[in-house]
Amino acid sequence: LVIAAVLSWPFRLVLSFFLRRGKKRDKTGIRRVVIVGLDGLDAKRTQRLMEEGRLPNFSALRERGCFKSLLSTCPPISPVAWSSFMTGVNPGKHNIYDFLNRSLGTYLPELSSSRIGSGRKSYAKLLRKSRPFWHVAGEYGIFSTILRVPITFPPEKFNGVCLSGMCVPDLRGTQGSFTCFTDRVQESPLEGGLQIRADFSNGRARCFLPGPEIRPGSPLQVPLTIEREKDDTAVCIAVCGQKIRLKQGQTSEWISVRFKAGLFRSAYGLCRLYFASDDKGFRLYVTPLNIDPARPALPVSHPSYYSVYLARLLGPFATLGLAEDTWALNEGVIDDDAFVQQVYSIHEERRAMLFESLKRTKKGIVACVFDASDRIQHMFTRAAGGGDAVVDSMYGKMDRLVGEVSSKMCEGDLLMVMSDHGFTSFRQGVNLNAWLLREGFLHLLPDSKEDKYLQAVDWSRTRAYSFGLSGIYFNKQGRESRGIVADAEVGALKEEIAARLKKEPAVLRVYDSSAVYHGPYVNNGPDLIVGFREGWRASWESAVGTVQTRVVTENTKVWQGDHCVDQSLVPGVFFCNRPLEGESNPVITDIAPTVLKTMGIPVPSYMDGKPIPLKIMR
Repeated sequence: LVIAAVLSWPFRLVLSFFLRRGKKRDKTGIRRVVIVGLDGLDAKRTQRLMEEGRLPNFSALRERGCFKSLLSTCPPISPVAWSSFMTGVNPGKHNIYDFLNRSLGTYLPELSSSRIGSGRKSYAKLLRKSRPFWHVAGEYGIFSTILRVPITFPPEKFNGVCLSGMCVPDLRGTQGSFTCFTDRVQESPLEGGLQIRADFSNGRARCFLPGPEIRPGSPLQVPLTIEREKDDTAVCIAVCGQKIRLKQGQTSEWISVRFKAGLFRSAYGLCRLYFASDDKGFRLYVTPLNIDPARPALPVSHPSYYSVYLARLLGPFATLGLAEDTWALNEGVIDDDAFVQQVYSIHEERRAMLFESLKRTKKGIVACVFDASDRIQHMFTRAAGGGDAVVDSMYGKMDRLVGEVSSKMCEGDLLMVMSDHGFTSFRQGVNLNAWLLREGFLHLLPDSKEDKYLQAVDWSRTRAYSFGLSGIYFNKQGRESRGIVADAEVGALKEEIAARLKKEPAVLRVYDSSAVYHGPYVNNGPDLIVGFREGWRASWESAVGTVQTRVVTENTKVWQGDHCVDQSLVPGVFFCNRPLEGESNPVITDIAPTVLKTMGIPVPSYMDGKPIPLKIMR
């Protein structure tokens, strides 16, 4: 591929010259735009820590340029917000409304951002619509390096390089399923992972690590042997010709695993191992199987050899979109220390990529998103306390990162540091389907039991249902396969449900989608969006379409920080090394047009955002 790229370079150069003819941009004095995305960094907490003198680099950036809170999308959910960040448009134009969507034919869940097929012929299709700003910039001859920005899988072709972020699957085709080998298998299955019994004989257990499925229900697997040392303070693991010794509480480096799918076909993955033995028994935790960037089973970069280049240059790294394993911590398979270590090891991988890109990119666009800020706040914003120190420490780490990036800026560089949303607590969950059932908008089949994915719903009588983290959908005629709500009934139904919801203590606002969204894909989204108050969120059960009898439940998981509330409660941050001209209250859709105008490129008329008025040195 590298040889082909080199040989075709003169032809591509000539072609790009003719394609760019007539596309001239203004001179602005800006040679390079650098965007550092810090997922979930909260404006209120950032402001407080700056006032306490604990974020000197953020404070210096504010003094030199500007700092503003950044209004997120409605709802303020990461895939929705990052899609608006890159395209400059509202969800009605980019078609991403949540992590999950529902099939209009079966009412079953689907990933909202991409469609992935596995088996003898794997494929991936991006479902996000509209065009990222780096595509537009490429038409004007500007090269971009896009690192781990969410909702970029599978990667699209453009003038630049891209390593995909959130929603890249693991080797099993899931959004991250770990494996736990244990001598005490729980009766109830683990959420987000697999339990495999390790039967020890004379201190040795022979197991199999499951991999991708070629046929449904028949995963490929590789042998894995575990040998416990006599004092039970260490284990030796043998897998794929590698031997790894781990002490109690120790995590391995990346381990390469190969699943043979045929005579000439193999799927390669990467995983880390963590050994724990306590009153819960023996546990060997295996991270989700990341697609090996050096030998990708699915495209995780553009060009396809870019991930190979990074792996050869920097070593193996995580490719899974949600690589920090929050479910393993929720389930008690790993502890706080192991989770924090995992988060920051991935952060360091990302950091190395960013600084390598800054070194090699003297002009153009560099954008990199870091996830540690989001994952730490999800798991350490705890009612019982004890997490604040971990969260504040993370903010300090992000501050040092910003200081390092700032030191690499030259004259003619524009630096923006931003986040997609802020954070608040998640103490109580609301099962919106249970509420719709209680209020008579949803009905269950006779003698039905609680079941996931709306499987117990009687669609012949149900007018409204919920799926995901904030949306209520109507069972519309002509849209849903078993819809009963006519178009003429929609307006009155919206008013009735919204009026009743606003009386609930958990609800701050209810948004009519036709008022907050516009564009060709509005009909694909929810009909109402619920803006929860601080401390509340859609319950875990509600998110996957389970209809319970109880409307409100306590959130007992370790995951007690969240942002799926009303957008006004969780603003993100916007920093820039250039001051503002006058006052501005930026929103996340303003970033894309700001980048384009800064580079002297006309802002496309379809973009909803407006350029942030920055003082650009000419």
